[in-house]
Amino acid sequence: MAKNTSPIYWTLLNHKDWNIPIAASGKGLVFVGFQHQPFQDLSAWVEKHFRGTPLIENHEKLLPYRNQLIEYLQGERKDFSLPLDYKGTPFQREIWKSLNQIPYGQTRSYSDIANAIGKPSSVRAVGTAIGANPILISIPCHRVIGKNGTITGYRGGWDMKIELLELERKHSVI
Repeated sequence: MAKNTSPIYWTLLNHKDWNIPIAASGKGLVFVGFQHQPFQDLSAWVEKHFRGTPLIENHEKLLPYRNQLIEYLQGERKDFSLPLDYKGTPFQREIWKSLNQIPYGQTRSYSDIANAIGKPSSVRAVGTAIGANPILISIPCHRVIGKNGTITGYRGGWDMKIELLELERKHSVI
């Protein structure tokens, strides 16, 4: 793989109790991490998915993404309008796109997602793809729960998932 000279920019989103690393390429948001995630996790992820790409801290370049995420965390934004730069397999990208179809304040099961993409027997693969989602919150994998309505695993941890679901329920118009 040729060395990429276009940098990935990153910053920490600090808002109230939230402290989340975020990163973007020149094409869009590539990474939204989880609470208090170590910088080394972000650095390793960038090296794996953007091999040889410089990783540069730049608060200003991330400001539009940061602002939309803060608006979401304040309950003022239900949809994101800035570009995303997915890095994943075609199957993963299909799953991540389907997650964006889950309305704010609602949830779906892994089976619902598998059925939505026309692959009802791929529930485990759907779960694996959801777990690989690098753009938490903006690609709302927190909206996926167990078929019986239970809270299931989340890369950001159960506390973060519960907090995001409660935030959406609080600000949803039903």
